[in-house]
Amino acid sequence: MSIRVVVANDQPVVRTGFAMILDAQSDIAVVGQAEDGERAVELGRWLRPDVVLMDIRMPRMDGIEATRRLLGSGREDGLRVLVLTTFDLDDYVYAALRAGASGFLLKDATGDELVGAVRVVAAGDGLLAPSVTRRLIREFARQGRPAPDGAALDGLSGREREVLGLVARGMSNAEIAVALAISEHTVKTHVAHLLGKLDLRDRVQAVVFAYEAGLVRPAQEDPAG
Repeated sequence: MSIRVVVANDQPVVRTGFAMILDAQSDIAVVGQAEDGERAVELGRWLRPDVVLMDIRMPRMDGIEATRRLLGSGREDGLRVLVLTTFDLDDYVYAALRAGASGFLLKDATGDELVGAVRVVAAGDGLLAPSVTRRLIREFARQGRPAPDGAALDGLSGREREVLGLVARGMSNAEIAVALAISEHTVKTHVAHLLGKLDLRDRVQAVVFAYEAGLVRPAQEDPAG
């Protein structure tokens, strides 16, 4: 089964270029293109793609609001949004993640990085560009956001809390398995369980939750400052 993608960007040349790169892959099919946020929402609801590649700055409706509408109340099951933008400012990053985006990639990414990001997001793993991750962590450190729901963390087992903390530090399932001396399959099971208990869409949302809940201390994760 191909990964079905809608590309949303207000610049025809850029939009077509992204579509060509993705459509050239045997496992990806671009099923629609949107020139603005309103059209992105329409196509997302009508075509039911796996991934919407969403620009942030677009006419009629920006990508953040379009993401919020697609992934808010009544969102289509399985649909994920990968935000692609030239802007790596904290406000854009945080707003996109809060709207429900599963990934954030800068427009200077290579074609291979774009294709890889779509595959990762479609698989439900979520993705953040390294530079964006550092900025996101600094944002949490600076603002000191409160826990979104302390009772939700209480529902996790001790091991699930450990796994969530390591996910928030950017570790892969394989790295977590080594750190905790358990199998990678067991890590995947713990991740699936904690996402379900916390009603989170993917690993990126788990990272946001972990920092907001104070499970991970941002200053410790960004020594470069």
